[in-house]
Amino acid sequence: MFRLDDKVAVITGGGSGIGKAIALLFAKQGAQVHILELSHEQANSTIEEINQMEGVAYAHACDVSNHAAVKNTFEQIGAINILVNNAGIAHIGKADTTSETDFDKIMLVNVKGVYNCISASIPQLRKKGGGSIINMASIAAWVGIADRFAYSTAKGAIMAMTLSVAKDYLSEHIRCNSISPARVHTPFVDGFIEKNYPDQQAEVFEKLSQSQPIGRMGKPEEVAALALFLASEEAAFITGSDYPIDGGFIKLNN
Repeated sequence: MFRLDDKVAVITGGGSGIGKAIALLFAKQGAQVHILELSHEQANSTIEEINQMEGVAYAHACDVSNHAAVKNTFEQIGAINILVNNAGIAHIGKADTTSETDFDKIMLVNVKGVYNCISASIPQLRKKGGGSIINMASIAAWVGIADRFAYSTAKGAIMAMTLSVAKDYLSEHIRCNSISPARVHTPFVDGFIEKNYPDQQAEVFEKLSQSQPIGRMGKPEEVAALALFLASEEAAFITGSDYPIDGGFIKLNN
């Protein structure tokens, strides 16, 4: 079960964190993996690990916010079965403390970047007679997160975009679902804590962990396992759905 043999998967932001975990697992399960990152260097560690497991992987230097570059990259890759829109950036701020520049940057990467990849992937998915698109949303789309105005707004857009794509391409056998993680322990989290709380790293890490009712952050590998299911043939009856993977954050935090 959950094999991806003979499948071609594109994963944006596959060089680290959740994207890397997804790329490694998809390759392990037999997929040919294409990683889109800003530079080849950012994808190299993932590519090397996949090569060590005798998997097949390719890196593509591509800014997902650049429509022409994304279209060209997908045309170079050719026919695909799976797209995982994982690339994104974070931002801290409320509506009145978020600058126009920062707001535009979040929308450019986290919303337009997803649109660019979906738009470019549809012709390539058609060549395979359909496939699976997985968008990375967030619990922020469900409940909003304090001091995350632009980020929460963008993730809400991703959830709506997922529903729209799922409905528009039903007849073409293109499924579209989203995943909404709570806090996941990635190098980004460690870097954020180290930069902003250099003298309180252990305390802040514990506070962030305890914000999930289950008492810890998620693991990238746990999100990857959910993505694998949604990409697999075992999930062929699932489209237009969002899957929180949140340690009880949405339902139990009251």
